Amino acid sequence: MSDSLAISGDSGTRGRIAAARSPSPWLIAVALTAIAVLIALGIWQVERRAWKLALIDRVEQRVHAKAIPLPAASFWPAISAAGEEYRHVAMRGRFLHDRETLVKAVTEEGGGYWVLTPLLRDDGTTVLVNRGFVPPERRDASTRQDGNPDGEVAVTGLLRITEPKGGFLRTNEPAHERWYSRDVAAIAAARGLHDVAPFFIDADAAANARNAPVGGLTVIRFPNNHLIYALTWFALAFMLAGKLLVTFGGGLFRRPRFARAARAAPGTGSDAGTIVKPT
Repeated sequence: MSDSLAISGDSGTRGRIAAARSPSPWLIAVALTAIAVLIALGIWQVERRAWKLALIDRVEQRVHAKAIPLPAASFWPAISAAGEEYRHVAMRGRFLHDRETLVKAVTEEGGGYWVLTPLLRDDGTTVLVNRGFVPPERRDASTRQDGNPDGEVAVTGLLRITEPKGGFLRTNEPAHERWYSRDVAAIAAARGLHDVAPFFIDADAAANARNAPVGGLTVIRFPNNHLIYALTWFALAFMLAGKLLVTFGGGLFRRPRFARAARAAPGTGSDAGTIVKPT
């Protein structure tokens, strides 16, 4: 009788081999797709940051530039936020004080109202001018008559785009004289104005007469958190990639080798197969 021994595989060896298999391809595909999306979002935020910095630089140049004549009426339909907003302009005309509109405002001076007054120009066109801020106690025009100039005046200020969607989470109510945004078209309709520019002008600060609206309060602030957002997306992509490597790295690189070793070597430990002596 031979002294050789035959070794038969048992369920323990087969279990180790099964556990050593690579992770699900679908799970890896989902993780890699998520990493790609996070990287793409980070790149997009980097591009947005470059755009925002260019915008800030462009606006700063416009605001501090010498005032130029207001564009001709024939050019008004082509005016856009990207092309002309915050451009420093100058014009002349006569204020129509009896058709002013008060728009709710919160400024560095406190809460109150913007005084939007139509400026009638020599060519018959009208431009709404935000003359500035007044507190609630000066809401009534009779309290600031000495601040309303008569005759032709020169106005300089920043060209602003109309605000048609309301403000302060509230919608304008022209019928009740409740205005929360500087909606040029709605104000023009409520005041019976014609040939009105599709924008308004924020008047510069000036040495106005007593009780005149306070101009020059335009807030120019562009949030620029794109770098933080970009770093956040890149960090999430890095962490997800690290998690993928730690979780599945063994199955991708080491476990198949161990599985082959398990199949090649006879079991000798507690999980070894049953030893059967041949007869």
